[in-house]
Amino acid sequence: MSDDVARRVFDVVDAFDPDAFAKLFAEDGTLRFGNAAPNKGREAIATGLKGFFSTLAGLRHRIVRSWQVDAEVVAETEVTYTRLDGTEVGVVAVSIWTTGDDGLITDYRIFVDLAPLYSTQGSVVTTEI
Repeated sequence: MSDDVARRVFDVVDAFDPDAFAKLFAEDGTLRFGNAAPNKGREAIATGLKGFFSTLAGLRHRIVRSWQVDAEVVAETEVTYTRLDGTEVGVVAVSIWTTGDDGLITDYRIFVDLAPLYSTQGSVVTTEI
């Protein structure tokens, strides 16, 4: 399968624009990041991402592989986060989302360990990916 569907979503995420990302969601869509409480609705999703993005200088996703079955998409990615000090940290992540008949995301879940991103040990934290 082509990674086109996943690439379109990650291009929006990597543009670092929470409002644009929230527009990919249905009005009552949910976003759950790791084991945090889900954000429900476009406004809550954009607000939550703004808070997270305020701790970063940028990010980019490399799709390792993705699968789509009907309205379900699963994407394994290598994510490079740029910290506010300019250093980069790489982690692996899996995102799973469901779309409605209109193509808008109804449920989005991100599974990732961000501990390396916020580690204070050493001046630069990187994970070989």
